[in-house]
Amino acid sequence: MFGVRKHAQQVLASLDNANEEIARLKSELDRLGALEVADLERQREALKVEIREMRDQLVRETATLQAELDDLRSRVVKTQEAEILQEVGLYDYRHPLSDSVTYKDELAKLKDQIKALARQDGGAIETAQGWTVNGSEAQGKKMLRDYSKLMLRAYNAEADNLVRGMKPYKLASAVERLNKVTATIERLGKTMSIRVTGHYHQLRIREMELTADYQEMLAREKEKEREEKERLREQRKVELEIAREKARLDKERQHYSNALQALIEKGDSEGAGRLRAQLDEIDRAMEEVDYRAANVRAGYVYVISNVGALGARMIKVGMTRRLDPMDRVRELSDASVPFNFDVHAMFFSEDAYGIEAEMHRRLAVTRVNRVNLRREFFYATPSEARDLLMELTGELLQFNEEPEALEYHQSLQVVQGEQPRPLVV
Repeated sequence: MFGVRKHAQQVLASLDNANEEIARLKSELDRLGALEVADLERQREALKVEIREMRDQLVRETATLQAELDDLRSRVVKTQEAEILQEVGLYDYRHPLSDSVTYKDELAKLKDQIKALARQDGGAIETAQGWTVNGSEAQGKKMLRDYSKLMLRAYNAEADNLVRGMKPYKLASAVERLNKVTATIERLGKTMSIRVTGHYHQLRIREMELTADYQEMLAREKEKEREEKERLREQRKVELEIAREKARLDKERQHYSNALQALIEKGDSEGAGRLRAQLDEIDRAMEEVDYRAANVRAGYVYVISNVGALGARMIKVGMTRRLDPMDRVRELSDASVPFNFDVHAMFFSEDAYGIEAEMHRRLAVTRVNRVNLRREFFYATPSEARDLLMELTGELLQFNEEPEALEYHQSLQVVQGEQPRPLVV
C-alpha cells in the first residue's frame, strides 16, 4: 500500500511538473504570438490577394505603355517614311495650286480670317452661358472671358509653333498634335463649357496644310530653277566653245589662204597643192562646227562610272554637246565626288538625245532615282550598257569594260600601308 501511495505521489509530482512546463511553454507561446497564427494566416492571404492585384495592375499598365510605345514608334516610322518620300519628290498636296506665289497669297488671306476669329467674341472659342460668381453675372462673364482668353492663347501658341516648325513630312503629326491640344482644352474647360470652335480649329489645320504645300512647292521651284540655270550654263559653254572654235578655224584658214596666195605667186604648185589639201580639211572642220551649232540633237553619248564613290554596280548614262566631251566628264568628276569618273564609252551621234532617251527607257527598271528623272544613274554594269548600245547603234563600239579607278585603288593601297593611330583632337 505504502509503495502504491508513494508511486501515486511521484506521478502527481510529475504531473505538476508537466503542468508547470505546459504553463511555461504556453506563456512563451503567448509572448511569441503563437496564438495569433490564425490572424497571421488571414493577413498572409490578404497580402497574397493584394500582391496578385498589384501584379495584375502592373500587367495592365505594362500593356498600356507598350501600346503607347508601339503607337509612338509607328508615328516615328510614318514621319521618317514621309520625309524620305518628300526627299525623292513624292508629296501629296492637300490644296493643289499652280505656284508658290499663289500659295503665299492664299496663306495671307487665311491668316487674316484666323486673326478676325481670334479677336474677342470673334468665334474662335465657345463658353458657357449665364455663368455667375457669388451671384454676380458680371463677375461670371469676366471669369469666362479671362479663362477663355487664356485657353485660346495656349491653343494659338501651340498652333503657331507647329506652323513655324512645319516641314512637309511633319504635317500628319502636327495635325494630330493640334487635335490633342484641342481635346485637352475642352477637358480642362469642361466645367465652364470652354472649347475651341470646330471652324477655328479647321482654319488652323488648313493653315498648316497650306504651309506644308507652300514649302514643298517652293522647294520644287528652286530645284527647277537650279536645273534650268545648269542647262543654260551648259548651253552657254557649248556656244562659247563653238564660237572659239570658229574663230580659231577662221584665223587658221586666213593664214593658210595667205600662204597659198604667196605660193601661187611664186609658182610653187606642189606647195600650193599641199596647202589646198589643208584648206579643205579646215573647211570640213568649219562645216562640222556649223553643223554642231545648227543641230542641237547632235552630240556625244557617254557611259561613265565611279567605283570609289558609287560602287561597282552603278553607272551614269548621259549626253553632252561639248566639242570636247571630256570637259563635261571632268566637270562631273569635280562635282563633290572623291574620285574621278571612268569613261567606258564616248561616241558621237547625230541624234545623241534620241539614243540617250532610249538608253534611259531600257534601263528604267534599274534607275536609282525613280522620281527625279534628270538624275541619270542606274544600277547596271558597263557590260550591260555596252549590250544596249550595240542593239541601238548596230555596230561595235570602242568600249572599256573595266574601270581604271586609278585614284581609288591608289587610295586603298595607301590605307593598307598606314599604321592605325589615334585621332588627334
